[in-house]
Amino acid sequence: MAPGVARDAADGRDQPPRLPTSRFALSARPVLALDLGGTQVRAAVILPDGSRVARIATETPKAKGPDAVVDACVEALRMSRARAPRNLAGAIAGVGVSSPGPIDPWRGVIIEPPNLGPEFHDIPIAAPLEAALGLPTYLERDTNVAALAEQSFGAARECPDFLYMTVSTGIGGAIVSGGQLLYGPDATAGELGHVPVNLDGPVCGCGGIAHLEAFAAGAGLARFAREAVEAGTSHFLAHRAAENGIDALGAHDVADGEDAGDAVCMALMGQARTAFSVACAGYVNIFNPRLIVVGGTIADKQGDRLLGPARDYVARYSLKTPRRRVQIVPAELGADVSLAGAQPLVSMRLGEGQWRAGRADVTAAVSA
Repeated sequence: MAPGVARDAADGRDQPPRLPTSRFALSARPVLALDLGGTQVRAAVILPDGSRVARIATETPKAKGPDAVVDACVEALRMSRARAPRNLAGAIAGVGVSSPGPIDPWRGVIIEPPNLGPEFHDIPIAAPLEAALGLPTYLERDTNVAALAEQSFGAARECPDFLYMTVSTGIGGAIVSGGQLLYGPDATAGELGHVPVNLDGPVCGCGGIAHLEAFAAGAGLARFAREAVEAGTSHFLAHRAAENGIDALGAHDVADGEDAGDAVCMALMGQARTAFSVACAGYVNIFNPRLIVVGGTIADKQGDRLLGPARDYVARYSLKTPRRRVQIVPAELGADVSLAGAQPLVSMRLGEGQWRAGRADVTAAVSA
């Protein structure tokens, strides 16, 4: 057994050692959280233990343009603060903002998200929220915020080296190494869904070929379902399309078809699990994580039907040293994970100047 690794008496597996999760301590004060998504803007006051009060959810007005979206974010945060008990509202330390990427967290700018409308390019969000609320405001990619939440309150507590993955409409990820998020010079590190798992295959939504997301995410499974209906190969999916319309087909229909014994749906779900398993084996070899924490709506519903084959594949095909340590586990915090993550996000950035004025080496490289 490796030094510093505890043994689980129930199953004999090596367990992560109890190490400090990061270089920051969680704030003793509440923070305001904003989760900006393609369909909803959610806000809440987050307590030091990650619990939520005064939660607000409104529709994202993306059809009205970027200004309307930013205004909706301001209003949601104001409403949440107003509904919180007075003692909490007066003690808020800052605002943590979760957004789909790509983003520039050093300048607080959302670069070009795929689901916030065609005009949403290079939109500052930290500065206008800070001006409106009078609180220091910090922007981060949604999967990174979720990883911080799981690190502080969920499945990766006290684990300094782990990957976070979300398997939902798309597949996103985050990398935590030595207790800290891995960014890269452009803050794009952790796009785990955009790893090729085949030399030939479907085009991903990003334009890449045979990415994991194209095989295993909800959008990819929905596309395969429509193709099966058009080709006349799945009676189950054809019936669902006749009931609800072909454009309404989604991953849940493919999963239901698998349970009903439809051969096409069984093959599609098997392909999705295989692609996920192959990708996880590669992540283990590259990153040597102690944990791979997997969340998202598809992962939550599939459970061990998704994670079990990945564990088996990693045990067979990953390199010996990292595979003996890694565990693949479900996320614990559910749909509001990106709200809970605002507490560690604000805690780690308060007083750090680079998150207020922009990272010098990045801005210099972009302008060169």
